[in-house]
Amino acid sequence: MSEVVFLGDDFTGASDSLATYALNGWPARLELNAAGATKGLAALGLPTDLRSRAPKAALADIARLWPRIAAANPRVLHFKVCSTFDSSPATGSIGAVAADLIGRFKPDVVAVIGGQPSLRRYCIFGNLFASGPDGRVYRIDRHPVMGRHPVTPMAEADLRLHMADQGLSDLDLIPFTALADTAEVAARLKRGPVLFDVTTPHDQSLIAAALRAVGGRQLLIGASTVAEILTTGAQSVAQPDPVAPPDAGAVLVFAGSRSLNTQTQVQNAQGFHKLPLTPAAFHTDTFRTQTAGLLAANTPVLVHLQPDLDYGLSPDALADASARFVADVLARADVGYLGLAGGDTSSRIATRLGFDALEFEHSLGAGACICIGRHQQGRLDRMRVLLKGGQMGQADLFDAFAIRAGIAR
Repeated sequence: MSEVVFLGDDFTGASDSLATYALNGWPARLELNAAGATKGLAALGLPTDLRSRAPKAALADIARLWPRIAAANPRVLHFKVCSTFDSSPATGSIGAVAADLIGRFKPDVVAVIGGQPSLRRYCIFGNLFASGPDGRVYRIDRHPVMGRHPVTPMAEADLRLHMADQGLSDLDLIPFTALADTAEVAARLKRGPVLFDVTTPHDQSLIAAALRAVGGRQLLIGASTVAEILTTGAQSVAQPDPVAPPDAGAVLVFAGSRSLNTQTQVQNAQGFHKLPLTPAAFHTDTFRTQTAGLLAANTPVLVHLQPDLDYGLSPDALADASARFVADVLARADVGYLGLAGGDTSSRIATRLGFDALEFEHSLGAGACICIGRHQQGRLDRMRVLLKGGQMGQADLFDAFAIRAGIAR
């Protein structure tokens, strides 16, 4: 039995929660293709690409995963969603998945936790705010990126209305001004689903106290702030022995996100041979051969989508094409260090490569971590995999990953 199963709506988000649980002293692992033993684990992660899925496909994914969740028999089921809650009734519906999980898990407590101050996301009187590329904080429907997201633009800042539009209605708002009364908050949690404001780490501590007080089976919906709340006051545990670095030393980064933050990281990367992907490159062998050749010569390679190009593919099809490209390159060249930027892209690539599990190794700052890939093929086993969402990571993240690869060797 695991204390927590966290169900990530994409791989980068799941890896961020993995890092949060692990760094706060909870033994944790992301499980992709293998049903490993949960003994000794406090948190078992199941990454998915629910964020890019239509409701019918998403619920089919939940049905496929449910036997694994039921076998783990967690006290807490953490449905890990993006900290900006970008979703819609048609794509990445948080409400549709939450309703299905409620029916299957039958929780005593259902809570949506809005905001993650560690990422400068705040929920105030039910309305979500997030920092922008310029450092300013915007209401989410006026956010210069999330308000104009190409797939799931956030047109509503009130998370109660946003969730109701997706089928999760009648959320009782517990504002930050009411969090100090633990007994009353616990009573409201018993009465029905709630939405918690989160404005500061202190708010998180108060929510943690209320969740401990109410007990029972809990479905918690939110970003890695849920992991921060659950591990509040946790005792650190002995860290596992270091895992030997991969045999291959080549470094490949694939930037499938076209967000402004990732664009900046691509521009700032100094230690790579950069290869911008054209629409034609997906359909010819020349680009794959060039990439594999550079990697064989131990040249760090950064392949990236171009933000202003029309690839003639839906976002879903573009993620699949990116996954095929990376798999083809790795079939031709041994890579020990693989960086992936973009939630949908990372999900498809990690799945296509067939990793059994991912284990946390090292944090490169909020929203970006290096994991150890576990694989049945020796040439892919122990590969270090950097996972980061499009909006996440420091400006020099890719160079920091390459430096880390050099240190490991």
